[in-house]
Amino acid sequence: MQTHVVPVGFDYDRLIAPLIRDQVDVDRVILLEGAVGSESNVEYSQNLSKKLEKDFKNLLGADTNRVVVADVYDYDAAFEQAYDLINDQLDIAKDAEVWVNVSAMPRPVSFAYATAAHSIMVERQADRDRIHTYYTAPEKYLETELAEEVRAAKELLGDILDSSNATEFDQRIRERHQTAADLIEEFDERGTTIGAKPVDGGHIIELPVASFRNVKPFEKIILFELGEYGEFDSVSELAEMLARDMNEEYTDSFRSKVIYNVDRLGPGGKGYIEQEDRGKSYRTRLSHIGQLWVRAHAEDDDVLAQQVQAETDTYQN
Repeated sequence: MQTHVVPVGFDYDRLIAPLIRDQVDVDRVILLEGAVGSESNVEYSQNLSKKLEKDFKNLLGADTNRVVVADVYDYDAAFEQAYDLINDQLDIAKDAEVWVNVSAMPRPVSFAYATAAHSIMVERQADRDRIHTYYTAPEKYLETELAEEVRAAKELLGDILDSSNATEFDQRIRERHQTAADLIEEFDERGTTIGAKPVDGGHIIELPVASFRNVKPFEKIILFELGEYGEFDSVSELAEMLARDMNEEYTDSFRSKVIYNVDRLGPGGKGYIEQEDRGKSYRTRLSHIGQLWVRAHAEDDDVLAQQVQAETDTYQN
């Protein structure tokens, strides 16, 4: 069972041509369709998605579904969606494989899906050979050819305007000539894009890096605890709260165990926890990737409580 997860941007060939040319077995395709952007951009992407849906079915015989990505610039939501989607596809059958194409769509979605795939590889060691991410390079880019055509049209319109054969279409020609001239000037100065779009009050979307190591049972309890309460002024405060929630006696041994595991989860370890030096103590909270881990593993408060209780029983036994 080969499932390909394909984020759709403004590309067609890179998303289907390699699979046809290499005669790759494709049983199922999940097309990710963005819903944010200008009306023309969204419409163009949706039209490509429809064409891909049709061609994946007709040319590769694949069962094809289209899934909406509500905000292509919301990395956290895309990571959570990717985590659930990839796990669901792996659970369909023991021989199921998931291939994530990161060639198209805005980078936050592609990176979120690649990072989620990597995180699942770490967590499901026995299944890591069933998870793949891949990229396809284009044979050529059309932007420069489009620019050359606009440049040639601008020169032609300019020659017509300069000629003595004035017509009733002069004003329309003049407007098109000016539009082409402005577009070419912007292309020559800035390339294929313009400006930097603000997202969540800034212009940078930081992409967290997943840990290369799996999370152990007691470490999970700590992450869930931080996910539930948010932040602690010190590791000792975290240990006290954890002991109460686990119905454990708060001893020096228990506190040392928490400190040891927090250190393993911290910046020098797996990177799921970050700490801020406050003199004799360290304010402790989840890092960005730690928040994503908790978000991906706890669908609601009831599931979170069950996870903590299960790990507590393991610890006590």
